Order: sequence, then C-alpha cells, then structure tokens
Amino acid sequence: MSEMTNLESYPPLFRNLNGHSHISDDHNQTVGDSLDSDPLPLIDLQLPDSDKLGAACKNWGIFRLVNHGIPPTLTTQLQDSAKRLFSLPFESKQALFNGPVSYFWGTPALTTSGTALRGALNINWLEGLSVFHSQLSQVGFQDPMINAFRLLLEEYGRHQVRIAKILYGAMSKNLNLDSKQSQIFSEPIGYHRIYRYPVSPNPNELSGMEEHTDSSVLTILHQDQIGGLEFFRDNKWLPVKHVPNTLIVNIGDMMQAASDDEYISVKHRVRANKDEERFSICYFEFPADGAVIHSSKYRPFTYPEFSAQVQEDIKTVGYKVGLPRFKLHPNS
Repeated sequence: MSEMTNLESYPPLFRNLNGHSHISDDHNQTVGDSLDSDPLPLIDLQLPDSDKLGAACKNWGIFRLVNHGIPPTLTTQLQDSAKRLFSLPFESKQALFNGPVSYFWGTPALTTSGTALRGALNINWLEGLSVFHSQLSQVGFQDPMINAFRLLLEEYGRHQVRIAKILYGAMSKNLNLDSKQSQIFSEPIGYHRIYRYPVSPNPNELSGMEEHTDSSVLTILHQDQIGGLEFFRDNKWLPVKHVPNTLIVNIGDMMQAASDDEYISVKHRVRANKDEERFSICYFEFPADGAVIHSSKYRPFTYPEFSAQVQEDIKTVGYKVGLPRFKLHPNS
C-alpha cells in the first residue's frame, strides 16, 4: 500500500476547501518544549503527591504527567505508524477501517463514529481512528502496515491502562469514595482515538475540535510538537505546550459526577493550523459496563444513558449538554 500526498489523503471536503479558500495570515505557532513557565500542575507518577494531585483535579481539571513509564521509542513508533495510515487515500481508509478499528472524520467531539456535517465551516477539522482497547487483541489485519499499527497500539494501551489504574486509585482515595462507588471503575472500559488535524485553509473560522468536556472518567493524551490544544480557566483560553516525554491528563464528566463536583471536567478545544498537521493519541477510560454512578448532585445514571443523552442533544440542539441534563437541582 503506497503513501499519498497529504491533500490526496484528506476527506473530499477538506481537499476542496484547501484548494479554494482564503488562507489567513494569522496562524498557530508551535509551542515550547520546556517545563519552564508551564502553567499546568505537574504530577510525578513514580512519586505521586496526594495533596498535589487532589488540588490539580479540584482547581484545574487538567495536569501534566511525568515519569509515566512509557518508552519514548514506543510512542514515536506508534505516532509514525499512525501517520503512514492517515497518509493513505481517503477512499482506502474508509474501506479498510470498517470493523473494530473504525475511521471517522469531521465528527462532533465524543460521538461514536461516522461523519456529521454541520456546514463546511462548522465541523471539526480532523480525522481519526478509534477502537476499544479490549478489542485490539481480538483482531488482525492481513496488511502488515495496519497490523503493525495494531500491535503498537495494543502495547501502548497496556501502559495507558496501568497509568489510569494508578491515577484513579489515588483519586478515589483522596475523595474517600465508598466501596460501592469505587467498584464502578473496578473493570473500566478503555477506548483509543488517534487524531490527525489536517492543514486548515482558515484557522480563524475552522476549529480543529470544538470546545467540549470529555464524557470519560479520565482522558490521557499524548500530543506532538504542534500547538493548538487549549483549556478554559479563569474565563480565558490557555494553550497547552508540548513537552517531550510527558502526558496530559484531564478529568472527564464521569469523574466530576462521582466526586460530587469536587473535581472539574475541564472544557478544552483544539485550534486549527494553516501550516502544519497535528497528531495526537488519546486514551479515554469509561466506567465499567452497566455501572451506576451515584452522586448527591446528580440523579443515578449509567454511562450508556449519559452517552445516549449526548447523542440526542447533538441531534436536537446541535451540541453536547452533558452533566446539566442529570442535575438533581438544575438551577443549583
């Protein structure tokens, strides 16, 4: 299977707009690669500080993780493998990835799969591959390039499961969750998404990914050196810089609900870039299948119920409403 130029690998709409739209002079810059002046709280996985972790989850909802134990060579190999797959013709990707590993593009944040167009200038300027972690060991591909990607993602995912388990254990202890609530995450569901954000014809009008909160318990992100990820704090958007060999972890809606709103499901977005493509590798951890989340702030619900409501809201009102739909006292 041969690699194609970036434009040939883009979805048709992205190709057309790149070929005919005005290119803005204002564009994102790559961000620094040092921990100096990094605003994010720093958590060391080898020497976790319980108080520092709790403060990061309560006050920020996002933090940078160091000493996480993932070999840098594994991350590089996985990213390079993903880039080769994304460079395939758009039509080939649609045909190849229609099973456990699925291909999507232009879809609203946190939907299951497929494509949702809301107007040429009102879509997420991205494409991606997604798969449940548990399914990676159950599938194989005859094509060696795709199978190599699967094996790398499976190995990478084992590290993500380990990291999520350590973090959730520490958070659960900090929150003094009772045994019933802790069991919600005893057999969590892990989900991988690998994103490519194509070069954008007009980053001022197009979003790489629209602002949202994650529906997960936790999200663990590896981002490349291209800028664009931002989170909302103190009524302004702040950039998340690239720092080699670190991960970004953010709290999701399920953890906010389980913590009685003590922990923050942080709002974030990705800005489009007119000069360079951006790649990221995401791991989302969700509650155990069928587990009920109990909270003093929300009526009891399962993640499937939450997800179904998100999908319904996207169809009817055009965006994810999220946790407010489940509030016991909506005006509180």
